[in-house]
Amino acid sequence: MASTRAAIRYAKAILEIAQEKGAVQEVGKDMQTIASTIKGNQELHNFIESPTISAKNKEAALLEVFTSSNATTKSLFHLLAVNKRFGILEAISFEYKRLLDEVNNVETAEVTTAFPLTDDLESKVLAKVKEFTSKAVTLHNIVDESIIGGFILRIGDKQYNASIANSLQVLKRELSN
Repeated sequence: MASTRAAIRYAKAILEIAQEKGAVQEVGKDMQTIASTIKGNQELHNFIESPTISAKNKEAALLEVFTSSNATTKSLFHLLAVNKRFGILEAISFEYKRLLDEVNNVETAEVTTAFPLTDDLESKVLAKVKEFTSKAVTLHNIVDESIIGGFILRIGDKQYNASIANSLQVLKRELSN
């Protein structure tokens, strides 16, 4: 999901307000719920993106869908209604999570494997992660059978490729020279 500059500004503002009110983690949970709900529900996504539905109706619907949300999160819905910017709600929620991770000194590592991570492989990957960063890390697993085995680890702009497919490619290049 590509974030816009506006989404980043809204996320920063909501984070600052949440920090002032001591509700950073609650708003973080709300943002995670919003992101996963919009991503997982095409009908809600289309509703939010629709130019024919009024901002008031969108705000009312979101308040109904996310009734258990924190007051700060609900104030975001109102702000988006006033500014007619509901289309960036999902991006705002992703940016909020990214900013919250920055504040908490947490980095997300993307691990691509041929099958879902096992506990054993996860511990090996986390050991490798410690070579790249001193921050706390959350792993995001992507399954891609084309790598055959092993894993590809991405942390920020760094990548470590320990996949079988990569090893075979390197061997092929060496043999062809």
